Amino acid sequence: MGWSKERLEEVARTRLGGAKLIVVANREPYIHRYKNGEVEWIRPAGGLTTALDPVMQACGGVWVAHGSGDADRAVTDMSGRVGVPPDDPNYVLRRVWLSKDDEEGYYYGTANSMLWPLCHQVFARPVFDPKHWETYRRVNETFAQAVLEEAEGGPALVFVQDYHFALLPRLLKAARPDLVTAQFWHIPWPGPEKFLVCPWAKELLDGMLGNDLLGFHTQHDCNNFLDTVDRALECRIDRERFAVQRAGQSTTVRPFPISVDPALAQEYLGNNWEDRATALRKKHRLGDRPLIVGVDRVDYTKGIPERLQAVDRLLHKHPELKGQFHFVQVGAPSRTHIPAYRDLTEEVNALAEKINWEHGTEDWQPVVFLNEHHGPEDIFVLYRAAAGCIVSSLHDGMNLVAKEFVTARDDERGVLVLSQFTGAARELPDAVLVNPFDVEEMADGLYASLTMSGLEQERRMRRMRSQVDDHNIYRWAGMLLSEVGKRVPDPVPVSVSATEAEAEEPEPVAAPTARERRQEQRIARETYLTAMYLASAGV
Repeated sequence: MGWSKERLEEVARTRLGGAKLIVVANREPYIHRYKNGEVEWIRPAGGLTTALDPVMQACGGVWVAHGSGDADRAVTDMSGRVGVPPDDPNYVLRRVWLSKDDEEGYYYGTANSMLWPLCHQVFARPVFDPKHWETYRRVNETFAQAVLEEAEGGPALVFVQDYHFALLPRLLKAARPDLVTAQFWHIPWPGPEKFLVCPWAKELLDGMLGNDLLGFHTQHDCNNFLDTVDRALECRIDRERFAVQRAGQSTTVRPFPISVDPALAQEYLGNNWEDRATALRKKHRLGDRPLIVGVDRVDYTKGIPERLQAVDRLLHKHPELKGQFHFVQVGAPSRTHIPAYRDLTEEVNALAEKINWEHGTEDWQPVVFLNEHHGPEDIFVLYRAAAGCIVSSLHDGMNLVAKEFVTARDDERGVLVLSQFTGAARELPDAVLVNPFDVEEMADGLYASLTMSGLEQERRMRRMRSQVDDHNIYRWAGMLLSEVGKRVPDPVPVSVSATEAEAEEPEPVAAPTARERRQEQRIARETYLTAMYLASAGV
């Protein structure tokens, strides 16, 4: 039986036992912003929100996140709550407000100048700033308070996302030992020799061991985490069960490779994708030439300069390809407050200009660098129209761009050139696997994307699509919720006398269908959101 939204709904209903599901993530799944004086909403770029939004739409509950849009406050109630998706609300987004100093120390500081380079093998030196650390600790406490407010009045499963909240699970357990806590670490976990250089390594590890379940993308990451804990803390490690016992708390450590919702590809493409592809080609003067695409945040872990060097090498090795293709790099601006990211954007721009100057003509530019945010509707058109997609991450936990590209190719064509240092490479061996540090090998991979026979493309793409269809985001969430659901206590039955039970026994009715359950859940959520709005308005 395949994993679907309906099957995940059933797992959530049966395994959570009525406990409220609370997801905690730094990034919100929907952002409200002002445009021409009016409020509009957008989906932010990023694999985490793209992956988790379908899960929340299936399961319901509350998503707690930093409210980052300039119109976010305008649409929420007094507690920062708003129903989402905005056009069809079926779960609640609880926004947490942070100051600029909070963002500087917690997000740009500890999370992305310390933990991000610490966990990626990209030879970037982490910044260990005590002021940033104090802000990180304080913001984790702020989120803990918001989660505890949402969890009031009953059992709850708190599902924490990523490296922004390493301290949060322990804070929650200290306040509410009955809460069930799980965390998914979306980036790699390094070996102990690297992680333990962090001055606050023990506090970070202790915070994460407040979880009942801790998930990583790969078994290798799980092994590294256990080795780090074993080296740093007094605890008992059960390597047969992959669990850590510390201060009366048991934490299970498991691999859960994250994925995507394959059905979203058709939703984003729609029936007019070819018309939109034609408009895109006209806008960027791409003609009818084959396209190779790269889709990333501008981040030094993604290997964007290396892939541009590979384009340059390809044109030197195969001058007959000049004028025959375009390399389109979508590079969403990212973390521009951090000098390393600003420097990287300048480097990518300079490389693109150099390659275009050396190899281009008045009528043809080999590299088209789109340094701006693009919505999924535009991205999937590029996936569908491309001859190939290159993912050249120097080190990556999974990389969902690779899987998104596969889901967009219902024509079973297109070539995926994939870094061997991504989690996705373990699941997609039919991609053209390359070493992203080897420019020569990457140039050969790009050449393959332009010259591979149609039959070979179909053979590879068919197997990759089957893999992603079977191991989709609903399977990821279902396996994780099934595992952590074992810790959720069964609901306490209401005690009634035998006479009362006989008198009140209802007529047998058929079990509701998945569609009926969704309708009931939607009505309940709409009633809840209406009540919150009326309460905030003083009605």
